[in-house]
Amino acid sequence: MLKSVKSVKSSFLKKRTFDFMGKAIGIDFGLKRTGFAISDDSGIIASPMETIDSRNIPDYLDQIITKEKIHLVVIGFPTSLDGSDTDITQNVRQFQNYIKGKYPQLEVVLYDERLTSKIAQHAFVQISKKQQRRNKGHLDKMSAAIILQDYLNSRS
Repeated sequence: MLKSVKSVKSSFLKKRTFDFMGKAIGIDFGLKRTGFAISDDSGIIASPMETIDSRNIPDYLDQIITKEKIHLVVIGFPTSLDGSDTDITQNVRQFQNYIKGKYPQLEVVLYDERLTSKIAQHAFVQISKKQQRRNKGHLDKMSAAIILQDYLNSRS
């Protein structure tokens, strides 16, 4: 029995490494603030990074893509619960086009982000101090991590 568990685990890790080689970033884009998350080298686990002022996105992307050797960008795609566009959906499409144009070597994916902010807020309330709960920047990077983790899980 133990041997078969090791075998299954080994084949799972090989499959994940084969399907996705390199780091990914997750982005929860906002007009004021944008949250970022990053995966491990094998593309299995997402972790929150930071939230930045959206005006600083171009410089931040240049730094992070080069420093971390990013291969995949997953952008949270906002839609209403019924699937219709929200007030920021078009901005996210433009942001995706910007990244594709500036970094043609990267795979850029839009991924459904419905309810990720609510999930992040709930998780944050469970683990944070009272003062930190008020900081929306923490929610943005946690939302980015949830978006990225959901995407990574969907690829397995």
